[in-house]
Order: sequence, then structure tokens, then C-alpha cells
Amino acid sequence: MLKERARILTVTIFTLDLGLIAAAFFTAYWLRDAVLPRLSATAFAGPFYPLSSYLPLLPLALLIWGALLLSSGSYRSHRTVPLLDEALTVLRVSLLAPAILTLMIFALRLGERLLEDQISRSWILLFAFLAALFLLTEKLAIRITSRYVRSRGLNYRTVVIVGTSPGAVGIARSIDNHRFWGFRMLGFVHSGDTPPEDFVAPHPVLGGLGDIPRILERHTVDDVIFSVRRRELDHMEELFEILQELGIRTRFAMNLFPHHEARVQLEELDGVPLLTFSTTPTNQLHLFAKRSLDVAVSLLVLVLGLPLVVLVAIVVKLTSGGTVLFRQTRCGLNGRRFTLYKFRTMVRDAEDQRRELEHLNEMKGPAFKLRRDPRVTRVGRLLRKFSLDELPQLWNVLRGDMSLVGPRPPIPEEVAQYQRWQRRRLSMKPGLTCLWQISGRNELDFDRWMELDLQYIDSWTPMLDFKILLKTIPAVLSGRGAS
Repeated sequence: MLKERARILTVTIFTLDLGLIAAAFFTAYWLRDAVLPRLSATAFAGPFYPLSSYLPLLPLALLIWGALLLSSGSYRSHRTVPLLDEALTVLRVSLLAPAILTLMIFALRLGERLLEDQISRSWILLFAFLAALFLLTEKLAIRITSRYVRSRGLNYRTVVIVGTSPGAVGIARSIDNHRFWGFRMLGFVHSGDTPPEDFVAPHPVLGGLGDIPRILERHTVDDVIFSVRRRELDHMEELFEILQELGIRTRFAMNLFPHHEARVQLEELDGVPLLTFSTTPTNQLHLFAKRSLDVAVSLLVLVLGLPLVVLVAIVVKLTSGGTVLFRQTRCGLNGRRFTLYKFRTMVRDAEDQRRELEHLNEMKGPAFKLRRDPRVTRVGRLLRKFSLDELPQLWNVLRGDMSLVGPRPPIPEEVAQYQRWQRRRLSMKPGLTCLWQISGRNELDFDRWMELDLQYIDSWTPMLDFKILLKTIPAVLSGRGAS
């Protein structure tokens, strides 16, 4: 019954969210069509296209906002989620969704008429702002109402904690300190023959494991939280089955393994529950958005920049002879090898000369960096300064070997010398630019380079990619840190 009520509530809130997004869609049109021209006839002069021109975008907008809201975890129980975290989630969706919508308008070309500046940029901004405002207002109203109801002692769930460890006491204190979560502590159940002599807790010990059937008969229990050691779980199988038969929700404190960096996720494989620890992003919709951005931007830049690509290829051919493209084996996602393409910036026998220059390496660690590398041609130095030599890597991005943003792809010889903690940078697809690129490039030492890559992996979001791409433009134009 409780699960059915939760599903109904989730569907209701999701439907309300879509309704608010649709309301923002039409309100933005009304403001742009009827209000803004009256406020500033100069800035918003000229005829505005009819609503019928915008209606084909409504299903697409609902699909984008709805998918992002579902993937962001907005419809899980928010009893224990801080209000600020929920607000930030809504803001992230509200920033990412209009960006995807804009890309879809121009990349997918939704009808020929949309190509004639028919979609107002000010309308898109208004739509994005109003959608964020409506959703935030709704979430705030729901949160305030539910927390008020719970703080008054209504809509609460009674909790019993199995375990007498410091972790179990910590869970109980968290519940006591956050009444608005809607949980009410009943007490503890010790997992040994007797409770520890030094056990001090804010709630009574109700008994041992064998007393649980009696406790469940005498008291109303909604949730049982297990906070015990791994080896103790083997003796609790019968208890777990009893709780399942009674329909009581059971939770396990997942501090069974050390996981300071890994994200914990419960998955299912053909009906078998799997507890997954991952140090890399796992949100498939966010990863799909990342891949969609890779394809759209790289394809757009290659098409628009085709004259520049041809010009650079001609200059490289005329000034240094030999092949225009430099091909090199690099390590990609989890060590997968692929062929990386660049415009050639060095003399033709550069690889053979490297051994003679190894003693001049200016970077500590496996990577080889030489600020004034004599193998680099005059034109090559200019191409490197403004990263024009990396334009062919957009083909690697289209192929899926690389991403626009990610750790730079190393050569296998460097990877062979990595320390264990450094190999984790291979756990995400390599990219054209990264935190290292916008933080000084070759001015940074190798360890700082690795730390920035791991920082990117640990804190990755689609919005972080967007910020790095924006900061890459001035970093490349300035040529700072290039060799």
C-alpha cells in the first residue's frame, strides 16, 4: 500500500512538473509577444511569429525537461535531502535543458522555417527562467508543507535500528536532529548475546535479535535499519525473511566496505540485486547528453571550420613536406587503444629523435614535455600555440574514441609507468580539453596534472563540461602554457 501511494505521489508530482513547464512555455510566449514590446518598442520591435510556429517545440521541451528531471533523482523520497540540494538539482536541470533545446533547434533543424530566426532568443531565455522559477516555487511549497506536517508529528515512520555500533548511534542522532525527515526512533536491537557494557544511546535497547518478533507484535514498526558488521549479516537471513513477510521496509547501512571515493548504487542483473561501487559517472542520461553534445559540436565545428582545416593542411604540406596528418596510438577509456589524429607539427623523423632528447624532459613523471622542442617546425609552433593542430581530433570525437572534455589521452608507454592511483584517469573517455588545459597546460607539473584529471572525474556533471568548454576558448586564444 505504501509503495502504491508513493508511486501515485511520484506520478502526480511529475505530471505537475510537466504542467508547470508547459505553463512556462506559454507564459514566456505571452510576455515576449504582448508585454515586452510595450516596455521597449526599440529592443523588441518587429512582428513576432504566431504561437502555431512555436507549438512544435512544446513536445520536445517536455521530453527534454521530463527526461532530465527523471534522471536527476528528483522523484525519490526527499525526507533526508537538504532543500539546497534539491534546489541545485532543479537549477542544473533548468540550465542544461534549454541548452539541449537550443542545440536541438539548430542541429536537428526542426523544419525549414525554424532556420529563418523564427525562434526568438529572448523567448528561449524567458522560457528557461520561468521554468526554473515555477519548478523551484513548486518544490519549495511541497517541501515546506511536508516538513510542517512531519514536524507536527503527522506522516511519520517509526524506525528500529539493528546494531549497537557507533555508526548505529550516529544514524539515530541524525534522525533525532532532523524531525522534519518524518522518522521517529523507537529503539535499538543488539546483535550479540547482550548489549555492549559501554553502549550509550539516546534511545532504549528493545532486546536482541530473537526478540524482534515480539517487538514487532507490540509496537508499530515501519522501517528497520541494519547497521552491523559484514560477518553478522550471515546470521540474520531468517530475520530478513520475517521482515519481508510482514511487509516492513528494510534498509542496510552500506559501510560494509571502504569506499571513500566510490559512488554506491543498487542495480539488478536478471533479477539478482547488485551493489555497485563506481568512481566514475554512471547516470546514463547525463552520459547520453555528453555524447550528444560531442557529436553536435564537433560536427558543427568541422563543417563551419572546413575552410580553416583545408588551409592548415595546405600550409603544413607546403612548409614541411611529408604527410599532413600525424597518427599516434593513444590509450582511451579504460586503456582501449585508438589512433589519434593531429596536424603534423614536427619534422618527419621526430619519433626517432626523441631518444636523443629524453634527458631534456622538463616534466617529472612518465610524460615527455619540452618547452622549446627542436623537432617542432616554425608553423607547427604557431599551430600548437592556438591548438589548431588538434582540429583533426574532432574526427576522433565523432568516432567515439574521445569526448570534447576529458583527460588528455596518453601514449601506452606513459601508461605503463603510471602509479596505481594515476591509472584511474583512464576510467573516463579522454577529451580535447580538460581542467589541465584551462589551468596552465604545460606550466603544471605531472602530479598536479593527474590531480586535476581525477578532480574532473570525481566532480563531473554536464554543467562542468559546459564551463570547461567556455573557459577553453580564452585559454586557447591566449596561447598560455602551450609549447
